[in-house]
Amino acid sequence: MATNALDYNGRSRAFKTFSVLVLAVFAIIWAIPLLFAVDTSLKPEGEIAAKPTSWWSSNFSLDAYQKVIDNTPITTWYLNSLIIAVLTVVLTLVVTSMIGFALAQTRFAGRGGLIALVLAGLLIPGQILVLPLYQIVHGMHLLNTYWAMVLPAAAAPVAVFIFESFFSGLPRELIDAARIDGASWFGIYWRVCLPLCRPAIAAVAIFTFVTSWNNFLWPLLALSNVDQMTIPVGMATVSGGFGLLYAQLMATAVLGALPLFVVFLLFQRHIVQGIAGTGIK
Repeated sequence: MATNALDYNGRSRAFKTFSVLVLAVFAIIWAIPLLFAVDTSLKPEGEIAAKPTSWWSSNFSLDAYQKVIDNTPITTWYLNSLIIAVLTVVLTLVVTSMIGFALAQTRFAGRGGLIALVLAGLLIPGQILVLPLYQIVHGMHLLNTYWAMVLPAAAAPVAVFIFESFFSGLPRELIDAARIDGASWFGIYWRVCLPLCRPAIAAVAIFTFVTSWNNFLWPLLALSNVDQMTIPVGMATVSGGFGLLYAQLMATAVLGALPLFVVFLLFQRHIVQGIAGTGIK
């Protein structure tokens, strides 16, 4: 028995060591593009085009960042991205949590079909919906408005699935006890179930914020005014008379990714808890 225990502990340590090495390799592979972007943003434009290229320069400067701030309305792009992301998060949480609660805790005709439609929505690429969404938004006269960005993202299938999975895992006795006490379905949703699904709320909020902040194709089509552009769309306009200004482009990319990096550092624990709580593998 002692020998078996030693063998098991040895294999366990070997597996943990192997796992750490594999994760370290993937972390380095993930970090290389980020380091390249930061390195390029700190180089002079002439040195970036030199051959052979080098990682390190003796002329590092913040000139590209200063030019981006002076020559582009990046603060306006930041504000637009923030407003759109916050509105999208709030509306998505309200809509998808209600849908998830209804699918998980109520029984009605066609419930299975609706759940199947939600799951089918996870399989449809967003690019396929661009044309019908544009026609709908154009017909509602919402182009070049924040609502053109917020409304199409409100009923995200993945958020509905997360909330439905979480609400389905709540004890049925809580719902029955609230019904016996005379609570309405909305009262059960708002006072009983919603306070218990904070991990799911945090996960959906973070994923929605990141998705909205990084969205490029839809804002590119629906927002044509420079003063209403978001960070990803604004990055595409950073160019000069002789082509792309790589240092300024990378500086804009670094500034645009900075809020997402901060959000991840602050809320990574909530992301893990939300995914674990919903049972998504």
